[in-house]
Amino acid sequence: MKKVSTETIIRTIILVVTLVNQVLTTLGKNPLPFAEEDIYAVLTTAATIAATAWAWWKNNSFTNAAIAADNYMNEIKATGTENEEV
Repeated sequence: MKKVSTETIIRTIILVVTLVNQVLTTLGKNPLPFAEEDIYAVLTTAATIAATAWAWWKNNSFTNAAIAADNYMNEIKATGTENEEV
């Protein structure tokens, strides 16, 4: 049995929540009693956390030596062999 991807699970959860919200709204209920400012704050915080995690996770090479090392690493990955001359 193949593993269901995390993205599929997230999309399904979001779909279920939005469908339940729509049905309850149609029935005159207010299922998500959040102010617009609350939603903005949550989305802004989520975007900040995502950007922080992405910047932290990625290799951020600023120095010439680090950039040269990245190029060397990419060359090794592309060819599958190490260059003996460093």
